[in-house]
Amino acid sequence: EMCVGAANELLKKRGISAEELDMVIVGTITGDYGFPSTSNVVCDKIGAKNAWGFDLSAACSGFIYALATGAQFIETGRYKKVLVIGGDKMSSIIDYTDRATCIIFGDGAGAVLLEPTTEDLGVKDFILKADGAGRNYLCMHAGGSVLPATHETVDKRQHYVYQEGQAVFKFAVKGMADVSAEILDKNNLTSNDIQWLVPHQANKRIVDATASRIGLGEDKIMMNIERYGNTTAGTIPLLLWDYEKQLKKGDNLIISAFGGGFTWGSIWVKWAYDGSKVK
Repeated sequence: EMCVGAANELLKKRGISAEELDMVIVGTITGDYGFPSTSNVVCDKIGAKNAWGFDLSAACSGFIYALATGAQFIETGRYKKVLVIGGDKMSSIIDYTDRATCIIFGDGAGAVLLEPTTEDLGVKDFILKADGAGRNYLCMHAGGSVLPATHETVDKRQHYVYQEGQAVFKFAVKGMADVSAEILDKNNLTSNDIQWLVPHQANKRIVDATASRIGLGEDKIMMNIERYGNTTAGTIPLLLWDYEKQLKKGDNLIISAFGGGFTWGSIWVKWAYDGSKVK
């Protein structure tokens, strides 16, 4: 329902009907069902009768993976309107007896619409990475085909997020900072060229380390973790929603995330409209 709400609000703001959508991609690890996909459900509930889509599972990197994927369908000319949603109901997989982990997470979803343009705007470049060895430090042990649900797995509380906080923190600090610096170097950008860092909201120390690595001060960092917590795939679209009024056409945004898997990456976006003029 969070994804549906975000989608409907976006369609209303853009002034288009759901039937105009070609594709819906949902970044999530807490889909309504094992199958069908949440994308499938969203399309039905919003009336996107002409769209198809899928869910993309990359934990906290889910939105940037989905955004990069959706952009390809626009760039090839195959589609004209691709809806990208990032959202998670983390309360459904959090063990509230694990006080070291549960206080971090929240529930939330947000959405963006990708369309073609003749201007030098939009998704300019991305670098995405993954390392499956990270599953040992951040995962949900049971519920998949490796360890299907049984009385024993429920009793052992294996259907909740498992996290080795210190190990994940070390990987995340290096991963997010390095890939953010990498995308700047790749595109000959400096800190002076960047208006905003849009970082996944996992931990302020990780965010600060990323900003420091690419030479950005606090006035250029989007933050709202104190309002929503870590909503996993929902953090970045929620940041864009909260800061929309401050965004100007042509602003350079560096969007960075790190998540379970491990998965991580960075996207360079040149903002496409003046947010202050949006009602």
